[in-house]
Amino acid sequence: MSCSPGLTPSSPDNPWGAPVYRRGIVSSTMDEARLLASEGAPHGTVVSADFQERGRGRSGGRVWQAEGGKNLFFTILLRYPASSGMAAVPEALTLRAGLAVALAVEDFDPALGRVLIKWPNDIMLSGAHVSGTGDSGARKTAGILTEGGGDCVYIGIGVNLAQTEFPPELRGKATSIHLAHRALAPPPPSADPGALLGLILSRLYRELEGGAENWRARISDRLYLRGRPVRFLAGAAGQGEPLTGTLSGIGESGELLIIPEGEERPRPFFSGELDVYA
Repeated sequence: MSCSPGLTPSSPDNPWGAPVYRRGIVSSTMDEARLLASEGAPHGTVVSADFQERGRGRSGGRVWQAEGGKNLFFTILLRYPASSGMAAVPEALTLRAGLAVALAVEDFDPALGRVLIKWPNDIMLSGAHVSGTGDSGARKTAGILTEGGGDCVYIGIGVNLAQTEFPPELRGKATSIHLAHRALAPPPPSADPGALLGLILSRLYRELEGGAENWRARISDRLYLRGRPVRFLAGAAGQGEPLTGTLSGIGESGELLIIPEGEERPRPFFSGELDVYA
């Protein structure tokens, strides 16, 4: 396989035994991974970058805003036989990738405490040391975007690592590992994105390939806002009808379970978002 212009092999160990590439500035690591897939890159290939010019969120109109060189951006390419359809793709793939990221962040900086998963694709840090205001509010520190095409699935992951400034519209909503750690006594972990990348790849491999069990219970156990009143926008991101109720947990396939106001039984939702960033 020829290497795309500007792509160079990187050093983190990859439990898939596939190449790990690193670039400086890219449009997005998702775009780079798709190009590598077209050139025959194997299952488990990873491409990371110092900065994404057009990194995107779950909705096509959203942009991942971050400082260059201070964070971790990467996409992993996974191949599943097209003849098997969706049956070969691990169930609740995005949520399980989120579980892997949450566990890896805890491995990377245990002082931060328990890392939470906001359905369907955000990773949250919580506690007074995170908000910096004495409350226990949570802040987003990572996001996951999963896309498919042909026999490939692409998992794009962005983690705010050493960023200390955010645009005004994101203050109070986002944080970084180092910013959250700032109020704690122990010294902060390494600011090298490669160290965090290695931990995430190890956790991802165990969750997706290593026969990790009880993923639903383990995700539910750290599900952001579980058991609390929520406002939920069902349907396509940013376009759903609002519903209020109590977040009950997740279902067998990773769907969100909410008990609407005035009802007694949970309803399943396969698309939509929790309205917590207003």
